[in-house]
Formats: sequence, structure tokens, C-alpha cells
Amino acid sequence: MTTLWTRTDSPVGPLLLTVDPTGALTSVSVPGQKNGRTVQDDWRHDPAPFAAAEEQLAAYFAGELKDFQLEFSTAGSEFREQVWAALDSVPYGATTTYGEIAARIGAPRAAVRAVGGAIGANPLLIVRPCHRVIGANGSLTGYAGGLERKVRLLTLEGSLPTVPDVL
Repeated sequence: MTTLWTRTDSPVGPLLLTVDPTGALTSVSVPGQKNGRTVQDDWRHDPAPFAAAEEQLAAYFAGELKDFQLEFSTAGSEFREQVWAALDSVPYGATTTYGEIAARIGAPRAAVRAVGGAIGANPLLIVRPCHRVIGANGSLTGYAGGLERKVRLLTLEGSLPTVPDVL
């Protein structure tokens, strides 16, 4: 199966988008992302299948879109797929904790670290809002796309009042 890809600009840097042959979005990555995707030799650049994703991302960054309506396809373990699906239920402008995500999928409290690992492996940054997950004490904790991007996304959504000066 050929992976199709394109890049699009955003306020958090260039985004690398990939789709499978059916046109389902398979990843949204940023440069320097932990476990992020990079263009492979056997991938084919083709911007055509990305029109809806680019439109929705632009509307999101303009503050005009709160819920993505895109078809996507991810390949993870059953546990990871459950965690990633739970991210979809975290509303725009809200945050949740790793423990709350564990509870949503029926995992024991002891699974919080595994939930964190699954969230860190989310292949659909921004679209599946892993940036909305924070520590139980309210700390921003990590983000595979970088803490500065997490702060910018949460600020855009109104979860943080302003971008901290330290960034």
C-alpha cells in the first residue's frame, strides 16, 4: 500500500499529513515530534487527497472549527486504539487527565502510565486532541509535539489565558 503525503503550514509549524490509499488520514506530525513520521522513499507526494484536512486545520487554527470531521485510520494495539478514541471525547476548550482517560476506557488507575504511553504515540496530533491531556495536578506535562506547541494549542482553545513568556 502506498502512503500519500503532503505538508501544510500552520501556526505551530509545518505539518506532515499522510493518508492511506482509501484517503483516510493516518498521521499528522510536526518536525521534531517524538516518534513522529518522516517522509519515506516509497511514499508519494500528492496534495489532492488532503483538501478537507487542510481546510479543517486552517479553520481550527482560525478559531472557527471545534470538532474535526475527517475520516482517519490508525494502526495500534487494541489498548492504544481505545485510548486514542477516548481522546475524541475531550471537548474543545477543555482538558482532562491521564487518570480520567484511563477511567473512560475502563482501565485501572494503575494503567495511567500505559495510558500516557499510548497518548504519546498518538499519530494524529491536533486532530485527535492529545494536547488536552494534562497531569492530575494541573501541570501541562509532556507532549510529543513539544511543550511549546501544547501551550499554543491550549491557548488557542481558551484552556490557557495567554502564552507564557518563557516560551
